[in-house]
Amino acid sequence: MLKIAYSPIYQHPLPEGHRFPMLKYELIPEQLLYEGTCDKDNFFEPTPVDEQWIVRTHKPQYWEDLKFLRLDPKMIRKIGFPLSEELVRRETIITQGTIDCCHFALANGIAMNVAGGTHHAYSDKGEGFCLLNDVAVASNYLIDNGLATKILIIDLDVHQGNGTAEIFQDQANVFTFSMHGQENYPLHKEKSDLDIGLETYTKDEEYLNILYQTLPALIEKYKPNFLFYISGVDILATDKLGKLSMTKEGCYSRDEFVFEQAINNKLPIVVSMGGGYSPKIIDIVDAHCNTFRLAQKMFFDGV
Repeated sequence: MLKIAYSPIYQHPLPEGHRFPMLKYELIPEQLLYEGTCDKDNFFEPTPVDEQWIVRTHKPQYWEDLKFLRLDPKMIRKIGFPLSEELVRRETIITQGTIDCCHFALANGIAMNVAGGTHHAYSDKGEGFCLLNDVAVASNYLIDNGLATKILIIDLDVHQGNGTAEIFQDQANVFTFSMHGQENYPLHKEKSDLDIGLETYTKDEEYLNILYQTLPALIEKYKPNFLFYISGVDILATDKLGKLSMTKEGCYSRDEFVFEQAINNKLPIVVSMGGGYSPKIIDIVDAHCNTFRLAQKMFFDGV
């Protein structure tokens, strides 16, 4: 069964007019239930992550400042959310959701988090709507518990996974691959193990050809035994922050290809949703739901 991490806390209240589409975290599960892709048994509600796993990845001083709401106002502005105890709790629950997904993926081949993909969180700071790096924390959890030895992070959000790159810059057993808009946020890019910067207005055919040439070769060369996939839908042409020209069909084909690689190579995969900022919430929700629809279809239907 496809297991999906979700908690009502994912939809955190924000000031009116805030540009982050927090509503998507409520609408995605509702849509999946409504259309029958999932039922209530597919979803599980995580608890807050144990602090030992936070400080395994993030600097203890940063976590203390975050936990006790002592972050510098400049950093809070860079994060982009008003800092509160409830927001910090939300981040710890999202992070545990990704950790829990690792166990389900090892058992079932795949598991998914309705939120997560918080790849702009560095070891010692947050930015870009990211406070804790869920995929980085879960990667270290897997390694420390002997559940994986070589991890490949496939980051296909439109923005570079700068925090993830910084966290794992000196760690050989985690390979960071980021394919993103070259002229997009962040202005200063970190160095992932493999960065592919796409030109503004890149369309489906070019995007997919690059991915088709890159990912199988990367898996063949690096030989990971666990995959994380950040499946941001901010690559869509409709996205107000994306600067690419991908269609929903192209986004679907991207997800399908990533899942094919996991299936063909018998690699467990955990999916975190990443970003999406199209003006119409329905465009965001439908593109994200396609990722869940594909997972159900490819990993479980007919099995």
